[in-house]
Amino acid sequence: MSTAKTAGRTAARNSSIKYILMLGALAALPAVTTDMYLPSLPAVAEDLHATQAAVQFTMSGMLLGAGVGQLVIGPFSDRFGRRLPLLIGISLHVVTSILCSLTADIGTLIGLRVCQGFFNAAASVVAIAVIRDRFVGSDAARLLSRLMLVIGVAPLFAPTIGQAIAGAWHWRAVFYALALIGLALVLIVWRFMPESLPPAQRRPGNPREVARGYLSLLRDRRFMALAVVPGLGLAVIMSYVVGSPFVFQNEYGLSQGQFAAVFALNGVALVGSAQLNAALVRRAAPIRVLRIAVLVQMGCALILLAIVLTGLGGIVGLMVGLWLVLGMQGLTAANASVLALHNYGHMAGTAAAVIGSLQSGVAGLVSPFVGLLGGDSLAMVCVMLAAVFLTLLVLAVGTPTYRKGGWRELDSMEPGATTSDADTEQREAEQVEAQGPDQRS
Repeated sequence: MSTAKTAGRTAARNSSIKYILMLGALAALPAVTTDMYLPSLPAVAEDLHATQAAVQFTMSGMLLGAGVGQLVIGPFSDRFGRRLPLLIGISLHVVTSILCSLTADIGTLIGLRVCQGFFNAAASVVAIAVIRDRFVGSDAARLLSRLMLVIGVAPLFAPTIGQAIAGAWHWRAVFYALALIGLALVLIVWRFMPESLPPAQRRPGNPREVARGYLSLLRDRRFMALAVVPGLGLAVIMSYVVGSPFVFQNEYGLSQGQFAAVFALNGVALVGSAQLNAALVRRAAPIRVLRIAVLVQMGCALILLAIVLTGLGGIVGLMVGLWLVLGMQGLTAANASVLALHNYGHMAGTAAAVIGSLQSGVAGLVSPFVGLLGGDSLAMVCVMLAAVFLTLLVLAVGTPTYRKGGWRELDSMEPGATTSDADTEQREAEQVEAQGPDQRS
């Protein structure tokens, strides 16, 4: 009997690992689409005779498209389930990637990147909704942190792969590679991903019901404050992402290969802090980790500003400061998302859409200021610092996080706590996963 139980636990653990890898691959699609293209920005500017700010907007425009896309796809997934939006969205990502490779001017490329962000939104919003379908509380925070390990592989390897592809052929070849990645994900979703939202739990999809759902979220001040935190966090990251190719390659003279290595090193900070968060939320509620992490990140951002202003340590000093600021991000976004979703399991797709839309939209609006302010290291760091300060301000004003004793109102998710049916949902999902593709569809 004990042998059978051990074998059952091992099988369940292996199934969970596969599930996390699959969701992580889906959630990482927008990051891969961004980071593989990143080292090519200077080449795109030269080839299409475009300004630095215009080329950077091919990154920011994708985020804005994703912000709108998530508002559409979230309710769609609450109405029709999680699999269908994924299959449609990723398939259109494939088509858009091919069109991007054929463009001849920067305006068309920007428009196509906006569309690409819109379609990519299916991968990110559904991945978060699936987590909320199956997990809550600290369990959900741990799973989101584990997903960060998979998502974090994108900054580690995608720029290097993108640089190698562009160096061997052309920057346009990067988009053919993205089309192939999308095609592989379509096949994985079709074959292996179980539906996590049963028909009985789906919501009406008429415009009135969708508007009512969004209105209820917009009226929840605490939800909105927590939901905007991941967006400001992504603004920190994207300000670094859009500025770093020009800062390191033009300002500090690094080659494309050296830049890819530096970018990967900062990716380690994001991955490592996400795994640290997974360990911390086993012992402390997500709000406790969040309230301290934001304060520490603010201190690190001020140190980074001082490094840039004084030139202390040169490029090494800049890299250390960036590593510290970016590293703290793994302790904020996942916890804020879990806290925001906690009371909205009945409309997880819509709630995840608002979080994702704010995440992409805020980052898409903030990150262009790096180019508008000059595109140098000071501009990049100032925008990052402003985003961290706004995070602190939003939490202080919109939630009881920093009020005397008030943060305990959000301290309702003790480590390891789940809803009474969470384990049942997990077992049911694993049973569905073991079924054949015909039964899943």
